[in-house]
Amino acid sequence: MKQFAALPVVLGLATATLIKAEEPLRHTLTSIERGIRVMEWKTSNYDVIRKSKPAFSVKKITLRGGKQDDVDLITIDNGKLKISLIPTRGMSILRVESGDLRLGWDSPVKEVVHPKFINLQTRGGLGWLEGFNEWMVRCGLEWAGHPGKDKFINNIGEESEMDLTLHGKIGNIPASEVEVVVDRDPPHRIRVRGRVEERMFYGPKLELWTEISTEADSASFRIEDTLTNHGAFDQEFQIIYHANFGAPLLEKSARLVAPVKQVTPFNAHAAKSVNAYAIYEAPTKGFVEQVYCLHPLADEKNRTTFLLQNARGDRAVSMSFSVEQLPYVTLWKNTNAKEEGYVTGIEPGTGFPANRRVERIAGRVPKLAPGASRSFAIDVTLHSTREAVDEAGSAVAKIRGSRQTQVDAAAAKVE
Repeated sequence: MKQFAALPVVLGLATATLIKAEEPLRHTLTSIERGIRVMEWKTSNYDVIRKSKPAFSVKKITLRGGKQDDVDLITIDNGKLKISLIPTRGMSILRVESGDLRLGWDSPVKEVVHPKFINLQTRGGLGWLEGFNEWMVRCGLEWAGHPGKDKFINNIGEESEMDLTLHGKIGNIPASEVEVVVDRDPPHRIRVRGRVEERMFYGPKLELWTEISTEADSASFRIEDTLTNHGAFDQEFQIIYHANFGAPLLEKSARLVAPVKQVTPFNAHAAKSVNAYAIYEAPTKGFVEQVYCLHPLADEKNRTTFLLQNARGDRAVSMSFSVEQLPYVTLWKNTNAKEEGYVTGIEPGTGFPANRRVERIAGRVPKLAPGASRSFAIDVTLHSTREAVDEAGSAVAKIRGSRQTQVDAAAAKVE
């Protein structure tokens, strides 16, 4: 009887084996360890699942000419979204498109500039701006924020002074490893993974594994990163996800809908308009940027959602993330003339974009222990109907509840 009693277990194991998930498609595009760099490549649903539906593809090309010569560009097309990534520029996301809705902006920088043409020290540490045209670029990792002086311990163990450039180095470091992973089983998640390293002798030994993923025929995608300290000592770090929006979302009377606990203007100029921090103006020649430091409210799972919607309320984008991972959000308003770059930034981060020495005093420069890792994830959804925008707005309102926003009239001491 004992032998027969064991039979259902054996059959169960056999059945489980038969329905085991298929191994995903994996393809390496770049690997310094294996000496690989694929210049052109493409896969689609026909290659992955041998079916015509759902339709999706991943394509890799190498740009030619001008300052973008030799830049790698990867485009994920999930059937509803097209997501363009730049492994050469720290795995930044150039743009996201869905019908007439776009995440991105019309920067005066028209080419996808190769880091070899960027001098971060130019114009008093503002050289980062010579390549700035992405929808999302990471700021960090050793430092982020405004250029200026800061202290560090040099190679002979003495305190010394260093020049910090705008928003750090990671956005201008090519990825060392890049791979595409596509699930053969529904819902067919498509992943592009990259490893970007910020290392030096007598300096940081930081490794960032990035992953941008989406599912077939979805209006959403996820940015998921893991940062690891490979050094023998505690290492300071900063990271800001600098997400930038222009037309068609940004326009006169567009607005930010977000559950905000506290708003503090970055400087005296921003303080003049702090009561209208969430409302946007039309392109205005000579507009001087306004920056606001936001402390988000969260739900019972410590998650928050920020929504940017157009004036009619029938187009929007939402960004959802954990406030434990990314406790601060910078709102950057630059509604200058179109020729100068009409853009706003919604920037979740581990801190605000003041110089690192200021952020350190404020307790917003975290450390990683030797061998330790920190993970960050942002879920992004494009909303293309009034009903979808209203539903996303209701989710934000639910997070807010009856809690009010504290609006500070005076500027933060972060300049």
